[in-house]
Amino acid sequence: MMYKSRNGLGKWALSAMLVVSLVAGCGKKDDAISQAAKQDAAKGIPAPGIAEVKAIAEEGFIYGLPVVMNYAVMYEYVIDRNSGQWKMPFNTLHNEHRVYTYQDTAVITPNSDTPYSMLWMDLRAEPMVISVPSVDKKRYYSVMLNDGNTFNYGYIGSRATGSDAGDYLIVGPGWQGETPAGIKKVLRSSTEFSAAIFRTQLFDAKDMPNVEQVQAGYKAQPLSAYLKQPPPPAAPTPDWPTLGKDAVKPRNDLVDAIDKLENKIFVTTEFFDYLDFALQFAPAGPEEHAIRARLATIGIGPGKKFAFKDLSAEHKAAILLGLMEGSRKVDEAVAAMGKSINGWRVASAFGDRAFYNGNWLLRAAAARAGIYGNDAVEAMYPMTKKLADGTELDGARHKYTLTFAKDQYPPVNAFWSVTMYDGKTQLLIKNPIDRYLINSPMLPSMKKNKDGSVTIYIQKDSPGKDKESNWLPAPDGPIYLAMRLYWPKTEPPSILPPGEGTWQPPALVEVQ
Repeated sequence: MMYKSRNGLGKWALSAMLVVSLVAGCGKKDDAISQAAKQDAAKGIPAPGIAEVKAIAEEGFIYGLPVVMNYAVMYEYVIDRNSGQWKMPFNTLHNEHRVYTYQDTAVITPNSDTPYSMLWMDLRAEPMVISVPSVDKKRYYSVMLNDGNTFNYGYIGSRATGSDAGDYLIVGPGWQGETPAGIKKVLRSSTEFSAAIFRTQLFDAKDMPNVEQVQAGYKAQPLSAYLKQPPPPAAPTPDWPTLGKDAVKPRNDLVDAIDKLENKIFVTTEFFDYLDFALQFAPAGPEEHAIRARLATIGIGPGKKFAFKDLSAEHKAAILLGLMEGSRKVDEAVAAMGKSINGWRVASAFGDRAFYNGNWLLRAAAARAGIYGNDAVEAMYPMTKKLADGTELDGARHKYTLTFAKDQYPPVNAFWSVTMYDGKTQLLIKNPIDRYLINSPMLPSMKKNKDGSVTIYIQKDSPGKDKESNWLPAPDGPIYLAMRLYWPKTEPPSILPPGEGTWQPPALVEVQ
């Protein structure tokens, strides 16, 4: 549990008492929640009390966390040119001719297996066309289409569409046009802004020029350019909310806010301000009407202005407690996700609208565990912070090994990897050999045991020159490990179906 491990039950109880002490205080009577209550009263709808405001804030945090996290990434990658993480403007394809390192911090649990190509699409004025080249069948690639709801609404690539060249039309939620000639498939985003994340397999460092050649064949253009027609009028530039730290890491900063009382008024947190903004580009699906209606009763929704800083003291207290409780539940859901197998959590947590079907807690847990993950059929992600007996992994105090028995590697059609992250930040760690993972293309250069098995040495210091080929450097503290099984096999042995497959990840062993 995040708050217990970080601050202890004493701080949690004290924080709660501090909030309760504010509930009776006087405050503004015309804030967003009070205004919503007046509007509802005019319709004969009873106004929510303080306890109900807290409950709605909790539900709203769980529902809105992936949406806000997605906005935070989009803001850093596409909008704020001074973010330090900026990649490209909208509707422009960006190719990374490298894999991610500890210096890439915009996305938690970043993939360091495959060089990324990225496209963030503004679909308001017109659709976009994504074109892919013919790719060698021995080289895995995928294009994951992920919208502002963090729904994976479609795939292009080795598994989904094959290795042949093709043109694909990406449309927004309201597009009603006809499919042009030459388009292989139409894929519809549920939001007006959407990302396309390209993953291209890299066999080794010397293979990068070949990857660059594949990336050069990826193309993105507006439909009008594809049809060689004049473009429609451009959509207006939104008044983008400036990204604040609360949007990215609310689970940490909300507790800090409790500690920073100024004249008995909480320090601002802008979580619902960001959600207000993002929802205007995300028409509600059938399963969203109930939660959107609940949020509207406290003044949250598309086109609204929640303005946490302008809330009364009692409403700030209720909102903050709701956010904290929602965040705690998300952390618990991450820890309990899927099934525990030899200490690894094996789950299926990513998918499209139908996959989630209104399970907002699962969607929030998936985003917090590692936003922009693939569907299970595209990639599986066994993850762990523990040994099989539940003991927390700690690189400052212990060394570990992970051994794959002979011919019992993860069963995949593409490739697999084991990636190391800092257990606190879920980011890649700086290390003396610039190695962030061990993957299947590295096997020929690794040492095998006499019985044909392969042992990975997981520790912060070198295991010795004779073992460095098998060394996965660990942080000087909590460890978070993630396997990636790209295009997992469906026939036995297989990790599918998630948690019930015939192949199981081996347990880590603490070295005495």
